[in-house]
Amino acid sequence: MSTSLLTLDQPQERTRGVWDYISPSRLNLWIRCPLAFRLKYLDGIRTPASPALFVGKRCHSGLEDHYRHRMLGITLSPDEVIRRMDAGWGQAVVDEQMTFESTAGEAALRQQVAALVRAYLAQVPPDEPRPLAVEATMEVPLVDPLTGEDLGIPLLGIVDLVLDDPDGPVVRDFKTSSRSAPPFEVTHEVQLTSYSYLFRRSTGLEEVGLEIHSLIKTKTPKIEGHRYPARTDAHFRRLFGVIREYLDALDRGRFNYRPGWGCAMCDFRESECREWAG
Repeated sequence: MSTSLLTLDQPQERTRGVWDYISPSRLNLWIRCPLAFRLKYLDGIRTPASPALFVGKRCHSGLEDHYRHRMLGITLSPDEVIRRMDAGWGQAVVDEQMTFESTAGEAALRQQVAALVRAYLAQVPPDEPRPLAVEATMEVPLVDPLTGEDLGIPLLGIVDLVLDDPDGPVVRDFKTSSRSAPPFEVTHEVQLTSYSYLFRRSTGLEEVGLEIHSLIKTKTPKIEGHRYPARTDAHFRRLFGVIREYLDALDRGRFNYRPGWGCAMCDFRESECREWAG
């Protein structure tokens, strides 16, 4: 494949109404709990950034900086990546309205971010393919590839990384986690299939694989990478089935409380959720 960089049209800034676009994150939250989706996206209830979310965003920032330079043929040293992350820390705290329990707590998170990014960069092979796209915002119409039906709403997503592998493009997503997880593809199916659809419709190219690379927040950070095959008709059939159910729920105003494992990580579990569902 050519190593020329992808040129992607960036969508214009738009309102955040639920009828303006669908995104993988919106879909996944609705699947987990329609009530949590309603509280966040319809009622507009905002919750403070959690330490885990803040760490994840700062790690993404460091990896984005690394790979944007790689697109230009420049390889930053790990020390330089960390230095640049540190320089932007204060502004990120303001932007995310982040609060810390103590100065020591903030310092510990800062060290954790640096250690995770350093661990990731340490395992990057010297001959890793050049990036084609980094943190690329893609927006395309949702047209069922199997039936040709236009759903009348776009899909919007931010793809972390596309690498120019010798066999073809590889789409990679980064995650941070507190522990290792089995490489169950179904766990990430909505997100990966959405990214595949976005990439194919935006570029006219087809990925040869999709990857999840997790930065694990253990005492000694470790990196886990799992690769999954290119999407098939069955994947797109399932994705568009979920999207049709989602649109039907929006149209009917059905946002039921759905208790389950996801409640443990939900920002609304102790307040608005109990008031609404109780």
